[in-house]
Amino acid sequence: MLISVLGFASIWTRRVAKDPRDPARFSKLDAAYYNTTGVLVGDRIRNRPVVYGVARFNGNGAFRPDGIHRMIHKVFECEPPYVWNGQNKVFFKRLLAGPEKPDAYLLTVTAERSGKIDKDRAGTWLHHDAQLISFSECGEQQEVMIVIPAYSWLRGRLGTFFVEPISQKPWEARLALSATV
Repeated sequence: MLISVLGFASIWTRRVAKDPRDPARFSKLDAAYYNTTGVLVGDRIRNRPVVYGVARFNGNGAFRPDGIHRMIHKVFECEPPYVWNGQNKVFFKRLLAGPEKPDAYLLTVTAERSGKIDKDRAGTWLHHDAQLISFSECGEQQEVMIVIPAYSWLRGRLGTFFVEPISQKPWEARLALSATV
């Protein structure tokens, strides 16, 4: 499966090799990086999971944590999203050498952008082909990470938003508010 990154969530963690004798233990190339949703609580971003999940990136798959902004609109070879030990996951195996048309997009949306999402209305806020990875919430704040195919939608209080690929660059897409009421 090919997934293009449209945006990351707020919280990053890094896991290094467990063997303390491993000379590459703290190498960027041998580390795994996990991204999940979070919201501002007091003066810190915290994970307040309604649904917990992560997007995993490996340093040896050409992911560079010191250049996160350069990973936007890049296409990765990925495992399809799955559930493991009750947590939603998507594994980004390797960055492709060049842009290609993706099967889906990794998208993170906040309540500020879409309006608050009514998560209790199952099946009405997220297109059936989209897959929820992580959902954090505290009061009116929300951050949601999803893997979503082109032209699929999500619905918040501000309306229904579609993922619309850029015609000449399908690895890039925008979240467009539907004109219909």
